[in-house]
Amino acid sequence: MSVVLPPLSHPSEVQRYLDGLPYSTDHCYRSPISVVRDGRAHCFDGAVFAAAVLSRTGRPALIMELTAHRDDDHVLCLFREGGLWGAVAKSNFTTLRYREPVFRNLRELALSYFEFYYNVVREKSLRGYSTWLDLSRFDEQAWQEEDNTMERIVEALESARHYPILPTEAIQGLQLVEDKVFAAGMLGADKAGLFVPEGT
Repeated sequence: MSVVLPPLSHPSEVQRYLDGLPYSTDHCYRSPISVVRDGRAHCFDGAVFAAAVLSRTGRPALIMELTAHRDDDHVLCLFREGGLWGAVAKSNFTTLRYREPVFRNLRELALSYFEFYYNVVREKSLRGYSTWLDLSRFDEQAWQEEDNTMERIVEALESARHYPILPTEAIQGLQLVEDKVFAAGMLGADKAGLFVPEGT
């Protein structure tokens, strides 16, 4: 039997689907069809999967990258409702997933992740965000089915224009994440998939 994408129509439904999948610690990228077939995903897989599902409801297939220091980068699937931005995301951290469509621009959306984006030594690690990438540019490369196309998407996302989220002088004064927020983000995390900064 051939593998098909699930018939999900709203971003919140896509988020629930992704939340039900185990977090992938594999060092590979999966196409949306492979996510369904294998039943697992990490943040890049999840964002591209969400973009594929939502594109079939008439929404543009948009993703965005959040960049970090001494931590993994993160990828979001973007959507808009009423002119406001929201996001669907797969993450090993509970606090880096769905965002309601209440943000006027991508900077506001990115900033909503700031306090909850931290590494295993409790450093707040979010440093920047990219402009959106429209995956329809990869339609001729069958991005919804072909795993080989994922590397090209990664390269395009990394080459997209990026913006810093805070000035250098502000970084010096950042406080470590408090105990309860740290525990909340780590709830259910797969330790094998956690980034460990050098020297820790």
